[in-house]
Amino acid sequence: MHDKNSLADFLNKKVDQYNQPSFIAADPVCIPHLFTKQQDIEIAGFFAAIFAWGNRTTIIQKSKELLQLMGMQPYDFCLNAGNKDLQKMLGFKHRTFNATDLLYFVEFFKYHYAKHKSLETAFTMHGTTAAAMLTGFHHYFFSLEDVPLRTKKHIATPERNSSCKRLNMFLRWMVRQDKKGVDFGIWKKISPSQLICPLDVHVARVARHFNILSRKQTDWQAAVELTTYLRTLDQHDPVKYDFALFGLGVIEKF
Repeated sequence: MHDKNSLADFLNKKVDQYNQPSFIAADPVCIPHLFTKQQDIEIAGFFAAIFAWGNRTTIIQKSKELLQLMGMQPYDFCLNAGNKDLQKMLGFKHRTFNATDLLYFVEFFKYHYAKHKSLETAFTMHGTTAAAMLTGFHHYFFSLEDVPLRTKKHIATPERNSSCKRLNMFLRWMVRQDKKGVDFGIWKKISPSQLICPLDVHVARVARHFNILSRKQTDWQAAVELTTYLRTLDQHDPVKYDFALFGLGVIEKF
């Protein structure tokens, strides 16, 4: 299965198998699918992506718990929450993400959406490559006054050679548009060809198995190496193969 054509055929079949509405319910992408307003989709999706490490059931449960604290109106909440509303947040915790982090995230959204209609500009204002967008976003996200030092660990950046798996997954959700119903395709200034494949230990394991990733560390350089290969299979939409690699790694325990 290691010659390129048969591997491409195999991965394309796996993309078709997993890139289906039936994939949504058990995946954190179900969280932004609870909403129809673009800003709600963006904020809910961002939190779900940032929470996405560990058990998928817990990630979904915690994301829903947070959105219920926001009255299932994340955009309205971030813009208009008063002290009493924010007090309700103080008991929230997901793994190492706590109320301190949450209150800073809400403050950032309030700041950003006061000036911009979409979260897309938080990425596109810094350059056109994925590295420039993610690095610039990190600087912008933490540009407010009194940033809690502990919160910085929750937003990855290529500057620290992180694979930026969660942010790349969030960008996939927002940018890819293929009418299959999983990804939203609501951002138009970023092209699917610019995206980097979300890389975690499962995806990396499968990629190394197929010899399409040689780097030992699961870091930014590895994510770029893998995506460079995936572009040879589909230069316009390399990140669709995330469905295949993730499905094989997490669902089929390949």
